[in-house]
Amino acid sequence: MTENSIAPSGSSRNLPMAFGGGGIIGALGGLVGLGGAEFRLPLLIGLFHFAPLEAVILNKAMSLVVVATALPFRAATVPFGSIAENWPIVLNLLAGSLLGAWFGAGWATRLKSETLYKIIAALLVAIAVVLVVGHGATAGQALLTGAAQMIAGVVAGFVIGIVASLLGVAGGELLIPTLVLLFGADIKLAGSLSLAVSLPTMLVGFSRYSRDQSFSALGRNKAFLFVMAAGSIVGTYIGGQLLGIVPNSFLLPALAVILLISAMKVWRHS
Repeated sequence: MTENSIAPSGSSRNLPMAFGGGGIIGALGGLVGLGGAEFRLPLLIGLFHFAPLEAVILNKAMSLVVVATALPFRAATVPFGSIAENWPIVLNLLAGSLLGAWFGAGWATRLKSETLYKIIAALLVAIAVVLVVGHGATAGQALLTGAAQMIAGVVAGFVIGIVASLLGVAGGELLIPTLVLLFGADIKLAGSLSLAVSLPTMLVGFSRYSRDQSFSALGRNKAFLFVMAAGSIVGTYIGGQLLGIVPNSFLLPALAVILLISAMKVWRHS
């Protein structure tokens, strides 16, 4: 994306702030079952002044760290056996999300900076709405069954894969409501299942981004990336330990408000 200017190197940025921001966002990710990228992305653009596509790529790299570590950190509450028992659901969503992630990453690399800013802002608002409405649901009867459920799962996965690649996110804030509403999963189990779907989905999008010249942002900002990722791992561990203590009824509306504020800042940044 030629319109994206090259931001200052990671070594010229506030590394303690990067560690702290990574820690807070990692804690949210470990607690809810998200990669935390929707909160990290506005931070990378607004506070650390990365160009939008570079921010998306850095965001995806750090989201991979959070997602990969959140699963084992949450295992005390949601064991791996529970995830394995629901492998058909994971495969159903992956059938669509992997393809969506590939297409989404390709589109992002061709968009102008101004357009990508506005798309990011609009998706942040949409995710905030889903957080409030979708997470209000409780586990119970699945919305659909049989072939209709499988088709809906593939379609939902495809859309989520596109959104995940465009924002550099794990997609958990869309996956969790889908798992609760479409498949009737418990909210805590849904958080871990969403991580299991997110990891391969993000790897596909990441491999697609590696073909674009903006992927070199990882090499130019290695110190920044390492410090923020380290903070994210610490935060993810804390969030995993808090799982089951902090009620979603209080946490999720607060996260939605943060997303709306972030969306306004990103929109104005364009």
